[in-house]
Amino acid sequence: FFQDGLTGSAWGDWANYTDSPLRAFETELGVQAPVGFWDPAGLAADGNVETFNRRRQTELKHGRIAMLATMGYITPEITGKFPGYLSYSGKIAFADVPNGLAAFSKVPSGGWYQIATYMAFCEISQDQSPGSPGAAGDFGWKVLTSDDPEEKTKKLAAELANGRLAMMAIIGMFFQDGLTGSAWGDWANYTDSPLR
Repeated sequence: FFQDGLTGSAWGDWANYTDSPLRAFETELGVQAPVGFWDPAGLAADGNVETFNRRRQTELKHGRIAMLATMGYITPEITGKFPGYLSYSGKIAFADVPNGLAAFSKVPSGGWYQIATYMAFCEISQDQSPGSPGAAGDFGWKVLTSDDPEEKTKKLAAELANGRLAMMAIIGMFFQDGLTGSAWGDWANYTDSPLR
């Protein structure tokens, strides 16, 4: 009844529901086939453009962080680790630091300070206020984007899609690592499984 009342179709053809506030976002960057604009939690149901833009900015930032985190998980396994010491005073070599969540307890406090300082620098070094190019994720790196508007839109849409995938990937890697103690989720190590 609900779908029929909104769409005029017993099968709920949402193309007929032209009064939807979600129509405001159907042409936004990141709306991709076959799903189209997908908001299962109804966060954009009020049609507030300012709130949508803030959430999109946050999605883009989290997607970029997740892409870096995913590569940070994978790269040491494939290429190996840097030679030398992570901490000369603590005599901690890069080779001594395990991959995955176990690395958290091995990095000295000075290393965490450097990481936090760099993150703060990235946050405040660019104008990311609403309406600025930085808010839309454009920091002027034309090597990664393009001067051609159509090509730039295509690349930015791909970045959003890859960021969404990376957010799911890094959470999956954390989950596997937390259960198995292995960055690659060796389920043979998960001896507490209720399935055993």
